[in-house]
Amino acid sequence: MTAPDIIMATTTKPQLPPCDHTPTPYDGPSREEVIALRTQYVSPGVITYYKDPLMIVEGKMQYVWDEKGSRYLDAFAGIVTVSVGHCHPQIIEKVQAQTGKLQHTTTIYLHPTIAQFAEKLAAKMPEGLSRTYFTNSGSEANEIAILSAREHTGNTDVIALRNCYHGGTATTMGLTAHGTWKFKTNPALNVLHTHAGYCYRCPYGLSYPSCDLRCAHDVKDVIQYQTSGEVACFIGEPIQGVGGAVTPPKEFFQVVYDIVRQHGGLCIADEVQGGFGRTGEHYWSHQNWGVVPDGITMAKGIGNGAPLGAFTTTPDISQVMKNRIHFNTYGGNPISMTQGLATLEVIDEQGIQENARVIGGHLKERLLGLQEKHALIGEVRGMGLMLGVELVRNRQTKEPANTEAASVMERMKEHGVLIGKGGLHGNTLRIKPPMCLTKDDADYLVDTLDICLDKLKS
Repeated sequence: MTAPDIIMATTTKPQLPPCDHTPTPYDGPSREEVIALRTQYVSPGVITYYKDPLMIVEGKMQYVWDEKGSRYLDAFAGIVTVSVGHCHPQIIEKVQAQTGKLQHTTTIYLHPTIAQFAEKLAAKMPEGLSRTYFTNSGSEANEIAILSAREHTGNTDVIALRNCYHGGTATTMGLTAHGTWKFKTNPALNVLHTHAGYCYRCPYGLSYPSCDLRCAHDVKDVIQYQTSGEVACFIGEPIQGVGGAVTPPKEFFQVVYDIVRQHGGLCIADEVQGGFGRTGEHYWSHQNWGVVPDGITMAKGIGNGAPLGAFTTTPDISQVMKNRIHFNTYGGNPISMTQGLATLEVIDEQGIQENARVIGGHLKERLLGLQEKHALIGEVRGMGLMLGVELVRNRQTKEPANTEAASVMERMKEHGVLIGKGGLHGNTLRIKPPMCLTKDDADYLVDTLDICLDKLKS
């Protein structure tokens, strides 16, 4: 029995669901040695969660283990990256086989995996989107998307949403609209931000649907007043991830896409966190809103933990990448391509999207039940297994409960559950587990959250 299991048993509280995986005894450097090494040799910009940092040394499906053998339910999935489960056996088998044959060439030579993976992705895309450029991360994928849009349209201005996150490279940091993620010496050139569909914190103080989607129509004013009237593109997360699972009104993106296209721009869906069935009802989160983008960026869940990203667009738009020489050393790496292809196969063959829909629906209903009990919960939002719980100190003023959110995270860890937090003020609990989550896991998560919220009252 692991440490979190013992805590549950001795206090007669809900117990972590059974797991038949036995972790390998850890024989590496001690936690204290690792902390000392990081402190001396790793950039201080590489942050850790928790006051007492957690050391994870093994993972299996929806669970991870620390160096002492204590088990945790990973309800954050390595920041929404492990899509079908840690060390999924079907993926591991194929990657190990590829590793034994060839670890790396570059795309200047032929290898079957890049073409096979691109074909598989094209089969999942809206009609017309069939050409993929592979990268190592979502930041790089978004860089390629913006470059392609500017080259294709001949325009430079880009429209993004407030409260968004698109990456940490120079251009994508400029796209991001969270002051906490933006370095003051990195200028945001030719990037303008319009209102997100954040109904819970409507900047106009209005309510949906009587608001007439004023937030979405704001994009027209921004284009007409702050640009030449012609833009390169709009990029948006169909459900905002780092921003706290902000889920817009169903017509929001229809309005925005229409206005942007009237002004010469392309529309790009950032599916880095919301794609690959995570929202349940659809394979891509933008499909929930009835829109068809001109390009889709992907990363995280695309490779179930491999450093992998991609931008898929139309043949016409993709041609602009030939305007100059552009090269990505590891984009298309045979091991990454093998892992990405195997991940997509598992999603299809094992009903992962349907599991996200069913278990995610159950989890959200239970979280909504907690909202009725705990005044600290201002809003429960999201779809499938991409959920957010915004905590506020007062439901009328909506004062962000950021320190309370941090406390809840700490207490959840003590009970063997790992979650994230997001939003500008860090007051939204981010619940985005591997999509192999079970109903028992979901119930344990909610029961544990209930206990942790109760403790804040005492």
